[in-house]
Amino acid sequence: MNLRRYMLFAILVCSLAISSCTEKKEKKEIVEQEKPVYEANWESIKANYKDPTWFNEKKFGIFIHWGAYSVPAYSSEWYPRKMYMDTATFSAQLKLGEKGPSDVFLHHKENWGDPKTFGYKDFIPMFKGEKFDANEWINIFEKAGAKYVIPVAEHHDGFAMYKSNVTRWNSVDMGPKKDILGELFKAGREKGMIMGASSHFAFNWSFYNKKDKFDTTDPEYSDLYSTKGKDLTQPVSEEFKELWWARTKDIIDNYQPDILWFDFYLDIPDFADQRPKLAAYYYNKGIEWGKEVVLQDKNFSHEAFPEGTVIYDLERGKLPGIRKLPWQTDTSIGKNSWSHVTNWESKTANEIVDDLIDIVSKNGNLLLNVGPKADGTIPEDQQAILFQIGDWLKINGDAIYDTTYWKTFGEGPTEVKKGHHSEGDNEGLSSKDIRFTTKDHKLFAIVLDWPEDGIVNIESLAKNSEYVKDLKITNAKVLGSPDKIKWSQEADGLKVMMPTEKPGDFAYVIQFDF
Repeated sequence: MNLRRYMLFAILVCSLAISSCTEKKEKKEIVEQEKPVYEANWESIKANYKDPTWFNEKKFGIFIHWGAYSVPAYSSEWYPRKMYMDTATFSAQLKLGEKGPSDVFLHHKENWGDPKTFGYKDFIPMFKGEKFDANEWINIFEKAGAKYVIPVAEHHDGFAMYKSNVTRWNSVDMGPKKDILGELFKAGREKGMIMGASSHFAFNWSFYNKKDKFDTTDPEYSDLYSTKGKDLTQPVSEEFKELWWARTKDIIDNYQPDILWFDFYLDIPDFADQRPKLAAYYYNKGIEWGKEVVLQDKNFSHEAFPEGTVIYDLERGKLPGIRKLPWQTDTSIGKNSWSHVTNWESKTANEIVDDLIDIVSKNGNLLLNVGPKADGTIPEDQQAILFQIGDWLKINGDAIYDTTYWKTFGEGPTEVKKGHHSEGDNEGLSSKDIRFTTKDHKLFAIVLDWPEDGIVNIESLAKNSEYVKDLKITNAKVLGSPDKIKWSQEADGLKVMMPTEKPGDFAYVIQFDF
Protein backbone atom coordinates (compact mmCIF):
# COMPACT_ATOMS: atom_id res chain seq x y z
CA MET A 1 0.00 0.00 0.00
CA ASN A 2 2.76 2.43 0.94
CA LEU A 3 4.58 1.77 -2.35
CA ARG A 4 1.39 2.27 -4.32
CA ARG A 5 0.66 5.55 -2.53
CA TYR A 6 4.21 6.71 -3.13
CA MET A 7 3.92 5.92 -6.85
CA LEU A 8 0.60 7.78 -7.09
CA PHE A 9 2.11 10.74 -5.25
CA ALA A 10 5.14 10.71 -7.57
CA ILE A 11 2.91 10.63 -10.64
CA LEU A 12 0.86 13.56 -9.28
CA VAL A 13 4.02 15.61 -8.61
CA CYS A 14 5.33 14.90 -12.13
CA SER A 15 1.98 15.83 -13.65
CA LEU A 16 1.93 19.11 -11.76
CA ALA A 17 5.52 19.82 -12.80
CA ILE A 18 4.75 19.07 -16.45
CA SER A 19 1.63 21.22 -16.25
CA SER A 20 3.62 24.04 -14.67
CA CYS A 21 6.33 23.78 -17.36
CA THR A 22 3.72 23.73 -20.12
CA GLU A 23 1.98 26.74 -18.58
CA LYS A 24 5.28 28.63 -18.31
CA LYS A 25 6.11 27.78 -21.94
CA GLU A 26 2.70 28.98 -23.12
CA LYS A 27 3.07 32.20 -21.13
CA LYS A 28 6.54 32.71 -22.60
CA GLU A 29 5.15 32.20 -26.13
CA ILE A 30 2.36 34.70 -25.43
CA VAL A 31 4.86 37.24 -24.11
CA GLU A 32 7.02 36.73 -27.22
CA GLN A 33 3.98 37.16 -29.48
CA GLU A 34 2.97 40.35 -27.67
CA LYS A 35 6.46 41.83 -27.93
CA PRO A 36 6.15 44.67 -30.45
CA VAL A 37 7.80 44.28 -33.83
CA TYR A 38 8.79 47.94 -33.85
CA GLU A 39 10.65 49.52 -30.97
CA ALA A 40 10.77 53.29 -30.54
CA ASN A 41 14.18 53.78 -32.13
CA TRP A 42 15.21 54.30 -35.73
CA GLU A 43 17.39 51.19 -35.83
CA SER A 44 14.39 48.96 -35.09
CA ILE A 45 12.07 50.88 -37.42
CA LYS A 46 14.53 50.87 -40.34
CA ALA A 47 15.19 47.17 -39.85
CA ASN A 48 11.51 46.20 -39.99
CA TYR A 49 9.77 48.81 -42.17
CA LYS A 50 8.92 48.43 -45.84
CA ASP A 51 6.76 50.83 -47.83
CA PRO A 52 3.37 49.16 -48.48
CA THR A 53 2.91 48.24 -52.13
CA TRP A 54 -0.76 49.19 -52.07
CA PHE A 55 -0.06 52.87 -51.50
CA ASN A 56 2.04 53.18 -54.63
CA GLU A 57 -0.66 51.47 -56.67
CA LYS A 58 -3.48 53.90 -55.79
CA LYS A 59 -1.78 56.97 -57.32
CA PHE A 60 -4.55 59.54 -56.71
CA GLY A 61 -6.09 60.75 -53.47
CA ILE A 62 -8.17 63.63 -52.11
CA PHE A 63 -7.13 65.97 -49.29
CA ILE A 64 -9.80 68.02 -47.43
CA HIS A 65 -9.15 71.31 -45.61
CA TRP A 66 -12.34 72.17 -43.74
CA GLY A 67 -12.75 73.86 -40.39
CA ALA A 68 -13.88 76.97 -38.52
CA TYR A 69 -11.48 79.00 -40.70
CA SER A 70 -13.98 78.37 -43.52
CA VAL A 71 -16.44 80.77 -41.82
CA PRO A 72 -14.55 84.03 -42.50
CA ALA A 73 -13.50 82.51 -45.87
CA TYR A 74 -10.78 85.07 -46.27
CA SER A 75 -7.08 84.79 -47.19
CA SER A 76 -6.53 81.10 -46.33
CA GLU A 77 -6.71 78.45 -43.60
CA TRP A 78 -4.06 80.56 -41.83
CA TYR A 79 -6.70 83.20 -41.04
CA PRO A 80 -6.62 82.25 -37.32
CA ARG A 81 -2.91 83.12 -37.19
CA LYS A 82 -2.94 86.23 -39.34
CA MET A 83 -5.96 87.82 -37.62
CA TYR A 84 -3.67 88.41 -34.62
CA MET A 85 -0.75 89.82 -36.63
CA ASP A 86 -1.04 93.46 -35.64
CA THR A 87 2.67 94.19 -36.25
CA ALA A 88 5.55 92.55 -38.07
CA THR A 89 6.45 90.36 -35.11
CA PHE A 90 6.50 87.05 -36.96
CA SER A 91 9.45 85.91 -39.03
CA ALA A 92 7.15 85.08 -41.94
CA GLN A 93 6.07 88.71 -42.11
CA LEU A 94 9.59 90.02 -41.76
CA LYS A 95 10.77 87.85 -44.66
CA LEU A 96 8.04 89.38 -46.81
CA GLY A 97 9.14 92.85 -45.81
CA GLU A 98 5.85 93.59 -44.04
CA LYS A 99 6.19 96.40 -41.50
CA GLY A 100 2.62 96.90 -40.40
CA PRO A 101 -0.40 94.77 -39.54
CA SER A 102 -1.44 91.96 -41.85
CA ASP A 103 -4.33 92.49 -44.25
CA VAL A 104 -6.19 89.76 -42.34
CA PHE A 105 -5.85 91.69 -39.06
CA LEU A 106 -7.31 94.79 -40.74
CA HIS A 107 -10.03 92.75 -42.46
CA HIS A 108 -11.00 91.12 -39.18
CA LYS A 109 -11.25 94.40 -37.28
CA GLU A 110 -13.37 95.92 -40.03
CA ASN A 111 -15.72 92.95 -40.50
CA TRP A 112 -15.78 91.13 -37.16
CA GLY A 113 -14.48 93.51 -34.53
CA ASP A 114 -11.58 93.72 -32.12
CA PRO A 115 -9.69 90.39 -31.68
CA LYS A 116 -9.96 90.86 -27.91
CA THR A 117 -13.74 90.70 -27.96
CA PHE A 118 -14.27 88.64 -31.13
CA GLY A 119 -11.47 86.10 -31.34
CA TYR A 120 -11.04 82.98 -33.40
CA LYS A 121 -12.95 80.98 -30.77
CA ASP A 122 -16.06 82.95 -31.72
CA PHE A 123 -16.09 81.55 -35.25
CA ILE A 124 -16.53 78.01 -33.93
CA PRO A 125 -20.25 78.35 -32.96
CA MET A 126 -20.81 79.82 -36.44
CA PHE A 127 -19.22 76.77 -38.07
CA LYS A 128 -22.42 74.74 -38.51
CA GLY A 129 -21.68 72.47 -41.48
CA GLU A 130 -25.45 72.11 -41.77
CA LYS A 131 -25.31 70.74 -45.35
CA PHE A 132 -22.45 68.31 -44.75
CA ASP A 133 -23.18 64.87 -46.18
CA ALA A 134 -20.31 62.38 -45.95
CA ASN A 135 -21.84 60.05 -48.55
CA GLU A 136 -22.22 62.92 -51.02
CA TRP A 137 -18.58 63.92 -50.57
CA ILE A 138 -17.35 60.37 -51.04
CA ASN A 139 -19.48 59.96 -54.17
CA ILE A 140 -17.88 63.12 -55.61
CA PHE A 141 -14.39 61.83 -54.84
CA GLU A 142 -15.18 58.41 -56.30
CA LYS A 143 -16.48 60.06 -59.47
CA ALA A 144 -13.20 62.01 -59.63
CA GLY A 145 -11.29 58.72 -59.76
CA ALA A 146 -9.70 59.07 -56.31
CA LYS A 147 -8.66 55.89 -54.52
CA TYR A 148 -7.94 57.33 -51.07
CA VAL A 149 -9.17 60.26 -48.98
CA ILE A 150 -7.36 62.19 -46.23
CA PRO A 151 -9.50 64.69 -44.30
CA VAL A 152 -7.71 67.15 -42.05
CA ALA A 153 -8.39 65.77 -38.58
CA GLU A 154 -6.99 68.86 -36.84
CA HIS A 155 -5.26 71.92 -38.22
CA HIS A 156 -2.92 74.42 -36.58
CA ASP A 157 -5.96 76.20 -35.13
CA GLY A 158 -6.42 73.40 -32.56
CA PHE A 159 -10.01 72.47 -33.43
CA ALA A 160 -10.51 68.71 -33.77
CA MET A 161 -12.77 67.56 -36.62
CA TYR A 162 -13.57 64.31 -34.81
CA LYS A 163 -14.94 62.97 -31.53
CA SER A 164 -12.06 63.77 -29.22
CA ASN A 165 -11.44 62.21 -25.84
CA VAL A 166 -8.76 64.82 -25.14
CA THR A 167 -10.03 68.30 -26.03
CA ARG A 168 -13.40 70.03 -25.65
CA TRP A 169 -12.68 71.92 -28.89
CA ASN A 170 -14.04 69.26 -31.23
CA SER A 171 -16.71 68.96 -33.92
CA VAL A 172 -18.98 66.68 -31.86
CA ASP A 173 -19.26 68.98 -28.85
CA MET A 174 -19.07 72.26 -30.77
CA GLY A 175 -19.77 73.67 -34.24
CA PRO A 176 -21.28 71.04 -36.54
CA LYS A 177 -22.03 68.69 -33.59
CA LYS A 178 -20.96 65.78 -35.81
CA ASP A 179 -18.04 63.37 -35.96
CA ILE A 180 -16.83 64.62 -39.34
CA LEU A 181 -13.83 62.28 -39.53
CA GLY A 182 -15.88 59.29 -38.36
CA GLU A 183 -18.69 59.88 -40.85
CA LEU A 184 -16.25 60.24 -43.73
CA PHE A 185 -14.36 57.09 -42.69
CA LYS A 186 -17.60 55.12 -42.55
CA ALA A 187 -18.85 56.38 -45.94
CA GLY A 188 -15.46 55.96 -47.60
CA ARG A 189 -14.81 52.46 -46.33
CA GLU A 190 -18.27 51.35 -47.45
CA LYS A 191 -17.18 52.37 -50.96
CA GLY A 192 -13.85 50.55 -50.66
CA MET A 193 -11.84 53.75 -50.27
CA ILE A 194 -8.55 53.89 -48.40
CA MET A 195 -9.10 56.36 -45.54
CA GLY A 196 -6.48 58.49 -43.86
CA ALA A 197 -6.23 61.44 -41.48
CA SER A 198 -3.89 64.41 -41.29
CA SER A 199 -2.64 66.18 -38.17
CA HIS A 200 -1.26 69.71 -38.24
CA PHE A 201 -1.53 70.15 -34.49
CA ALA A 202 2.19 70.32 -33.64
CA PHE A 203 2.37 73.92 -34.90
CA ASN A 204 -0.51 74.92 -32.61
CA TRP A 205 2.21 75.60 -30.03
CA SER A 206 3.42 78.66 -31.97
CA PHE A 207 0.43 79.39 -34.17
CA TYR A 208 -1.20 82.25 -32.26
CA ASN A 209 0.30 85.62 -31.41
CA LYS A 210 0.10 86.17 -27.63
CA LYS A 211 -0.56 89.72 -26.49
CA ASP A 212 -2.70 91.03 -23.66
CA LYS A 213 -4.85 92.96 -26.12
CA PHE A 214 -5.94 89.66 -27.73
CA ASP A 215 -8.10 86.88 -26.34
CA THR A 216 -5.19 84.48 -27.03
CA THR A 217 -3.75 85.21 -23.56
CA ASP A 218 -6.99 84.46 -21.73
CA PRO A 219 -6.31 81.33 -19.62
CA GLU A 220 -9.88 80.18 -20.22
CA TYR A 221 -8.96 79.48 -23.85
CA SER A 222 -5.39 78.22 -23.43
CA ASP A 223 -6.57 74.73 -24.45
CA LEU A 224 -7.37 76.18 -27.90
CA TYR A 225 -4.66 78.82 -28.30
CA SER A 226 -1.96 76.68 -26.57
CA THR A 227 -0.27 77.28 -23.22
CA LYS A 228 2.73 78.98 -24.79
CA GLY A 229 3.45 82.37 -23.26
CA LYS A 230 4.25 85.65 -24.97
CA ASP A 231 7.90 84.74 -25.52
CA LEU A 232 8.13 83.79 -29.20
CA THR A 233 11.35 81.84 -28.61
CA GLN A 234 9.92 79.59 -25.87
CA PRO A 235 10.67 75.93 -26.71
CA VAL A 236 7.87 73.39 -26.91
CA SER A 237 6.94 72.34 -23.38
CA GLU A 238 6.76 68.73 -22.22
CA GLU A 239 3.12 69.36 -21.31
CA PHE A 240 2.31 70.34 -24.89
CA LYS A 241 4.17 67.35 -26.31
CA GLU A 242 2.15 65.09 -24.02
CA LEU A 243 -1.02 66.77 -25.30
CA TRP A 244 0.11 66.32 -28.90
CA TRP A 245 0.78 62.64 -28.27
CA ALA A 246 -2.57 62.11 -26.51
CA ARG A 247 -4.46 63.69 -29.41
CA THR A 248 -2.47 61.75 -31.99
CA LYS A 249 -2.97 58.48 -30.15
CA ASP A 250 -6.69 59.28 -29.89
CA ILE A 251 -6.93 59.47 -33.69
CA ILE A 252 -4.91 56.28 -34.21
CA ASP A 253 -6.74 54.17 -31.64
CA ASN A 254 -10.30 55.25 -32.43
CA TYR A 255 -10.22 55.60 -36.23
CA GLN A 256 -7.53 53.12 -37.32
CA PRO A 257 -6.43 55.29 -40.27
CA ASP A 258 -4.79 53.55 -43.22
CA ILE A 259 -2.71 56.69 -43.76
CA LEU A 260 -1.52 59.12 -41.10
CA TRP A 261 -0.16 62.36 -42.55
CA PHE A 262 1.73 65.07 -40.65
CA ASP A 263 2.41 68.69 -41.45
CA PHE A 264 5.61 70.58 -40.69
CA TYR A 265 6.82 71.46 -37.16
CA LEU A 266 6.79 67.82 -36.12
CA ASP A 267 10.23 67.75 -37.74
CA ILE A 268 11.80 70.39 -35.45
CA PRO A 269 14.32 69.26 -32.79
CA ASP A 270 11.79 69.79 -29.97
CA PHE A 271 9.79 66.78 -31.22
CA ALA A 272 12.79 64.49 -31.76
CA ASP A 273 11.72 62.11 -29.00
CA GLN A 274 8.15 61.91 -30.30
CA ARG A 275 8.92 60.86 -33.87
CA PRO A 276 10.27 57.31 -33.34
CA LYS A 277 7.62 56.76 -30.65
CA LEU A 278 4.92 57.73 -33.15
CA ALA A 279 6.29 55.53 -35.95
CA ALA A 280 6.71 52.47 -33.71
CA TYR A 281 3.28 52.83 -32.13
CA TYR A 282 1.45 53.33 -35.42
CA TYR A 283 3.26 50.55 -37.28
CA ASN A 284 2.66 48.12 -34.42
CA LYS A 285 -1.01 49.09 -34.48
CA GLY A 286 -1.10 48.28 -38.19
CA ILE A 287 0.15 44.77 -37.40
CA GLU A 288 -2.49 44.48 -34.67
CA TRP A 289 -5.19 45.57 -37.14
CA GLY A 290 -3.91 43.16 -39.77
CA LYS A 291 -3.06 45.77 -42.40
CA GLU A 292 -0.12 47.73 -43.72
CA VAL A 293 -0.35 51.40 -42.82
CA VAL A 294 1.32 54.50 -44.23
CA LEU A 295 2.95 57.26 -42.21
CA GLN A 296 3.70 60.47 -44.08
CA ASP A 297 5.57 63.63 -43.20
CA LYS A 298 6.82 66.63 -45.16
CA ASN A 299 10.18 66.12 -43.48
CA PHE A 300 11.43 69.62 -44.30
CA SER A 301 14.64 69.00 -42.37
CA HIS A 302 15.37 65.81 -44.37
CA GLU A 303 16.67 64.28 -41.15
CA ALA A 304 13.62 64.15 -38.90
CA PHE A 305 12.43 60.84 -40.33
CA PRO A 306 15.29 58.79 -41.79
CA GLU A 307 14.81 57.72 -45.39
CA GLY A 308 13.02 54.41 -45.59
CA THR A 309 10.98 54.89 -42.40
CA VAL A 310 8.05 56.91 -43.80
CA ILE A 311 6.70 57.86 -47.21
CA TYR A 312 8.04 61.25 -48.26
CA ASP A 313 5.56 64.04 -49.04
CA LEU A 314 6.28 67.17 -51.06
CA GLU A 315 4.04 70.25 -50.70
CA ARG A 316 3.06 72.08 -53.89
CA GLY A 317 6.08 70.71 -55.72
CA LYS A 318 7.39 67.83 -57.80
CA LEU A 319 10.61 65.97 -58.44
CA PRO A 320 12.75 66.35 -61.58
CA GLY A 321 13.30 62.59 -61.94
CA ILE A 322 12.42 59.12 -60.72
CA ARG A 323 12.57 58.37 -57.00
CA LYS A 324 12.63 54.61 -56.52
CA LEU A 325 11.07 54.87 -53.08
CA PRO A 326 7.37 55.86 -53.17
CA TRP A 327 6.58 59.54 -52.61
CA GLN A 328 3.68 61.95 -52.87
CA THR A 329 2.89 65.51 -53.89
CA ASP A 330 0.18 67.28 -51.95
CA THR A 331 -1.32 70.31 -53.64
CA SER A 332 -4.63 72.11 -53.85
CA ILE A 333 -7.12 72.77 -56.62
CA GLY A 334 -6.86 76.32 -55.31
CA LYS A 335 -3.87 78.34 -56.41
CA ASN A 336 -4.16 80.72 -53.47
CA SER A 337 -5.63 78.66 -50.64
CA TRP A 338 -6.28 75.20 -49.21
CA SER A 339 -9.48 76.16 -47.42
CA HIS A 340 -12.48 77.79 -49.08
CA VAL A 341 -12.12 81.55 -49.57
CA THR A 342 -14.39 83.92 -51.45
CA ASN A 343 -11.63 84.81 -53.93
CA TRP A 344 -10.62 81.18 -54.57
CA GLU A 345 -8.62 80.74 -57.79
CA SER A 346 -8.73 77.25 -59.29
CA LYS A 347 -6.17 75.51 -61.42
CA THR A 348 -7.53 73.92 -64.58
CA ALA A 349 -8.23 70.21 -64.84
CA ASN A 350 -5.64 70.13 -67.64
CA GLU A 351 -2.93 71.46 -65.32
CA ILE A 352 -3.84 68.97 -62.59
CA VAL A 353 -3.94 65.98 -64.95
CA ASP A 354 -0.54 66.96 -66.35
CA ASP A 355 0.80 67.11 -62.78
CA LEU A 356 -0.70 63.70 -61.99
CA ILE A 357 0.94 62.16 -65.06
CA ASP A 358 4.34 63.75 -64.38
CA ILE A 359 4.27 62.65 -60.73
CA VAL A 360 3.19 59.06 -61.49
CA SER A 361 5.90 58.70 -64.15
CA LYS A 362 8.43 59.41 -61.38
CA ASN A 363 6.96 56.83 -58.95
CA GLY A 364 4.81 59.29 -57.01
CA ASN A 365 1.20 59.84 -55.98
CA LEU A 366 -0.92 62.99 -56.16
CA LEU A 367 -2.94 64.10 -53.13
CA LEU A 368 -5.28 66.83 -54.39
CA ASN A 369 -6.98 69.16 -51.94
CA VAL A 370 -10.54 70.48 -51.98
CA GLY A 371 -11.87 73.32 -49.83
CA PRO A 372 -15.54 72.94 -48.82
CA LYS A 373 -17.65 75.92 -47.73
CA ALA A 374 -18.52 76.43 -44.06
CA ASP A 375 -21.99 74.97 -44.68
CA GLY A 376 -20.48 71.65 -45.77
CA THR A 377 -20.94 71.91 -49.53
CA ILE A 378 -18.13 71.45 -52.02
CA PRO A 379 -18.28 74.42 -54.42
CA GLU A 380 -19.55 73.58 -57.90
CA ASP A 381 -16.44 74.93 -59.65
CA GLN A 382 -14.26 72.53 -57.65
CA GLN A 383 -16.67 69.68 -58.37
CA ALA A 384 -16.53 70.44 -62.11
CA ILE A 385 -12.73 70.16 -62.08
CA LEU A 386 -12.87 66.89 -60.11
CA PHE A 387 -15.35 65.44 -62.60
CA GLN A 388 -13.17 66.44 -65.55
CA ILE A 389 -10.26 64.61 -63.93
CA GLY A 390 -12.54 61.62 -63.37
CA ASP A 391 -13.64 61.62 -67.01
CA TRP A 392 -10.00 61.60 -68.11
CA LEU A 393 -9.21 58.71 -65.76
CA LYS A 394 -12.18 56.69 -67.03
CA ILE A 395 -10.49 56.64 -70.44
CA ASN A 396 -6.83 56.69 -69.43
CA GLY A 397 -6.74 55.25 -65.91
CA ASP A 398 -5.02 52.08 -67.12
CA ALA A 399 -1.91 54.20 -67.68
CA ILE A 400 -2.07 55.54 -64.10
CA TYR A 401 -3.43 53.04 -61.56
CA ASP A 402 -1.26 50.07 -60.53
CA THR A 403 1.53 51.18 -62.88
CA THR A 404 5.19 51.57 -62.11
CA TYR A 405 7.91 53.82 -63.47
CA TRP A 406 9.78 52.79 -66.63
CA LYS A 407 13.49 53.01 -67.49
CA THR A 408 13.12 56.77 -67.92
CA PHE A 409 10.30 58.97 -66.68
CA GLY A 410 9.96 60.73 -70.03
CA GLU A 411 11.33 63.23 -72.47
CA GLY A 412 10.72 66.77 -73.67
CA PRO A 413 12.00 70.32 -73.41
CA THR A 414 10.09 71.50 -70.34
CA GLU A 415 12.12 71.44 -67.14
CA VAL A 416 10.32 70.59 -63.90
CA LYS A 417 11.46 72.51 -60.82
CA LYS A 418 12.36 70.62 -57.67
CA GLY A 419 11.25 71.05 -54.07
CA HIS A 420 8.50 72.29 -51.77
CA HIS A 421 6.38 75.21 -53.05
CA SER A 422 8.01 75.14 -56.48
CA GLU A 423 4.87 74.56 -58.56
CA GLY A 424 4.45 78.27 -59.30
CA ASP A 425 7.81 78.25 -61.08
CA ASN A 426 6.85 75.49 -63.53
CA GLU A 427 5.87 76.11 -67.12
CA GLY A 428 2.99 74.26 -68.76
CA LEU A 429 3.85 70.93 -70.39
CA SER A 430 3.55 70.69 -74.18
CA SER A 431 3.00 68.16 -76.98
CA LYS A 432 6.78 67.68 -77.03
CA ASP A 433 6.67 66.50 -73.41
CA ILE A 434 6.03 62.78 -73.01
CA ARG A 435 5.83 60.70 -69.85
CA PHE A 436 6.09 56.90 -69.46
CA THR A 437 4.46 54.35 -67.19
CA THR A 438 4.30 50.57 -67.51
CA LYS A 439 2.55 47.39 -66.34
CA ASP A 440 1.53 43.94 -67.63
CA HIS A 441 3.68 44.00 -70.81
CA LYS A 442 2.29 47.40 -71.69
CA LEU A 443 4.24 50.62 -72.06
CA PHE A 444 2.25 53.85 -71.91
CA ALA A 445 3.62 56.95 -73.60
CA ILE A 446 1.50 59.89 -72.40
CA VAL A 447 1.64 62.95 -74.64
CA LEU A 448 0.89 66.04 -72.55
CA ASP A 449 -0.80 67.95 -75.40
CA TRP A 450 -2.14 67.25 -78.87
CA PRO A 451 0.52 67.62 -81.61
CA GLU A 452 -0.39 70.28 -84.15
CA ASP A 453 0.67 68.16 -87.14
CA GLY A 454 -0.94 65.00 -85.72
CA ILE A 455 2.41 63.20 -85.43
CA VAL A 456 4.14 62.20 -82.20
CA ASN A 457 7.85 61.38 -82.35
CA ILE A 458 9.09 59.49 -79.31
CA GLU A 459 12.88 59.75 -79.25
CA SER A 460 13.27 57.37 -76.29
CA LEU A 461 11.78 54.59 -78.43
CA ALA A 462 14.05 55.13 -81.45
CA LYS A 463 15.31 51.97 -83.12
CA ASN A 464 18.75 52.07 -81.50
CA SER A 465 17.80 53.74 -78.23
CA GLU A 466 19.32 52.33 -75.04
CA TYR A 467 15.80 52.07 -73.59
CA VAL A 468 14.41 49.64 -76.18
CA LYS A 469 16.98 46.87 -75.87
CA ASP A 470 15.08 43.58 -75.50
CA LEU A 471 11.82 45.47 -76.05
CA LYS A 472 9.84 44.28 -79.05
CA ILE A 473 6.73 46.36 -79.60
CA THR A 474 3.93 44.34 -81.22
CA ASN A 475 1.02 46.76 -81.23
CA ALA A 476 0.04 50.37 -80.54
CA LYS A 477 -3.22 52.17 -79.88
CA VAL A 478 -4.46 55.45 -78.43
CA LEU A 479 -6.67 54.95 -75.38
CA GLY A 480 -10.21 56.13 -75.94
CA SER A 481 -9.97 56.04 -79.73
CA PRO A 482 -11.48 53.31 -81.92
CA ASP A 483 -9.07 54.14 -84.77
CA LYS A 484 -6.22 51.90 -85.74
CA ILE A 485 -3.09 53.99 -85.80
CA LYS A 486 0.02 53.83 -87.95
CA TRP A 487 3.43 53.79 -86.32
CA SER A 488 7.01 53.15 -87.33
CA GLN A 489 10.20 52.74 -85.34
CA GLU A 490 12.96 54.75 -86.99
CA ALA A 491 16.50 55.86 -86.20
CA ASP A 492 15.42 59.24 -84.76
CA GLY A 493 12.34 58.04 -82.89
CA LEU A 494 9.15 56.00 -82.92
CA LYS A 495 6.63 57.96 -84.97
CA VAL A 496 2.91 57.68 -84.30
CA MET A 497 0.16 59.04 -86.53
CA MET A 498 -2.50 60.15 -84.06
CA PRO A 499 -6.22 59.53 -84.73
CA THR A 500 -8.21 62.03 -86.77
CA GLU A 501 -10.32 62.93 -83.73
CA LYS A 502 -9.10 63.69 -80.22
CA PRO A 503 -10.33 61.14 -77.65
CA GLY A 504 -10.49 63.84 -74.96
CA ASP A 505 -9.59 67.38 -74.06
CA PHE A 506 -6.08 66.94 -72.64
CA ALA A 507 -3.20 64.48 -72.29
CA TYR A 508 -3.29 61.50 -74.67
CA VAL A 509 -2.12 57.98 -73.94
CA ILE A 510 -0.44 55.78 -76.53
CA GLN A 511 -0.34 52.17 -75.38
CA PHE A 512 2.41 49.94 -76.74
CA ASP A 513 2.18 46.18 -76.23
CA PHE A 514 5.39 44.22 -75.96
